[in-house]
Amino acid sequence: MNKSIEVTALARVEGEGGLYIGIKDGQATEIRLDIYEPPRFFEGFLVGRYLQEVPDITARICGICPVAYQMSSVYALESALGVTVTPPVRALRRLMYCAEYIESHAMHIYLLQAPDLLGHESALSLAAVAPEVVKNALRLKKIGNHILSAIGGRSVHPVNVCVGGFYRWPDAPPLKALLPDLEWGLEAACECVRWAATLPYPELDVDYEYVALHHPEEYGVIEGEIWSSKGSQLPIAEYERGYIEQHVKHSNALHGLTAGRTLYLVGPISRLNLNHKQLHPQAQEALKESGLRLPLRNPYKSLIARAVEMVHFYAEAIQLVKTYKPEGAAHIELKLKAGEGAGATEAPRGLLYHRYQIDAQGRVRFAKIVPPTAQNLPRIEADLFALAPSLIPMPQEAATLTAEHLVRAYDPCISCATHFLKLKIEEVK
Repeated sequence: MNKSIEVTALARVEGEGGLYIGIKDGQATEIRLDIYEPPRFFEGFLVGRYLQEVPDITARICGICPVAYQMSSVYALESALGVTVTPPVRALRRLMYCAEYIESHAMHIYLLQAPDLLGHESALSLAAVAPEVVKNALRLKKIGNHILSAIGGRSVHPVNVCVGGFYRWPDAPPLKALLPDLEWGLEAACECVRWAATLPYPELDVDYEYVALHHPEEYGVIEGEIWSSKGSQLPIAEYERGYIEQHVKHSNALHGLTAGRTLYLVGPISRLNLNHKQLHPQAQEALKESGLRLPLRNPYKSLIARAVEMVHFYAEAIQLVKTYKPEGAAHIELKLKAGEGAGATEAPRGLLYHRYQIDAQGRVRFAKIVPPTAQNLPRIEADLFALAPSLIPMPQEAATLTAEHLVRAYDPCISCATHFLKLKIEEVK
């Protein structure tokens, strides 16, 4: 059978893109995730900016994970200056990251992917039959937003992060007041893992190369080394020795590959497979109770990985809030000099790498940013190749939903809620 499956627009996305699958003689011959939004030139218009402007500018790249962009940028710039932040500053940065994981994972699990698994067209139709599920989702997400507001001044694109630390210490009482909500959230997150384990997941088994930040003493989020399941262990400063980007004809987004030009996977599945021993004990227990076998190889079950991580970050957030006690200056006095530095942190969707060159006045002369979705795009296309044979006999609507569900399972950064408006199936001549 010869046909093409074409989705002309991905709606409700942070960007513009489409999907094309060409099938000939019952085999997929071409698959393209067409990202046709014009380039946004963030790296270009960072050039000439003073380094303290960078965290707030890069935060605007994404409305869901602004903290990730801020943190990768400050660590890269601090590396260029030879600066190491104090332990209280580092702890507060991890708390901010906990909040971002909480709000991002809660949204994806309940509002984006779960409706697919349960046969609902959206979270609204899910709410009609399971209102408590959606109410809990919104409350779980809101708690993360409240932490970001307390630390960063607002819940989206926080403004308190700077190179060297924070502009000011957040007041302790608003953070301590969140403890009852955090305790509720931890129990709700544990229940989320139990619920997630019961959902019906499509079968897909893929032999991935998993890549994630690894830290020997804590669940990898900031600092550490870049680990691969194939055995590679690189310092963050050597990321570009192991991983490259390339232009592809059908996309304005770059595609990430290993230096050997093979595909790899970043995100919750990779983190869990490589770092599960560093999970908080309550998250380890939730993982054990879920019955999930590692290494996890099914992209749809990234939902369970996110649920386990949500337990971890609620538990860690409780510890960090309880022990929060501002000590010393909120930021280090910077001594400007020319230099170059790289930084990487784990955004909810995967490894996020930044590299900057600055001059003696602290102005950016070069910027490079590698987001998680750029690294995962070729991996998504390869998974769609694996899925394509099952799409051939499907009716149009079922094929559409099946394809979009796989893309949505990745929770790509170009999309807050990937949804395919149109699917066209036609004979290939």
